[in-house]
Amino acid sequence: MSEESVIEFPCEFPIKMMGRDTPEFRLIARALIEHHVGPIAEEAIQVNVSGKGNFVSVTVTVTASSQQLLDDIYRDVSAHDDVLMAL
Repeated sequence: MSEESVIEFPCEFPIKMMGRDTPEFRLIARALIEHHVGPIAEEAIQVNVSGKGNFVSVTVTVTASSQQLLDDIYRDVSAHDDVLMAL
């Protein structure tokens, strides 16, 4: 039985990472994605700070070419100590 993705590739795909609101986290979040897809345009990055300002979500929209690419990105993002959650 072959595994088929419900996503049609290539496509624009948002990757959201949440962590403590520090300048380092924002740089780490960007670097984790750029490692897989190359340079990211500023307009592809969205940042939202929590109500109390302790946490931040960084959403990076990438052009995903395959399920393997997304799996690799999520594996690296989820393994990083500064990333509290990835969606």
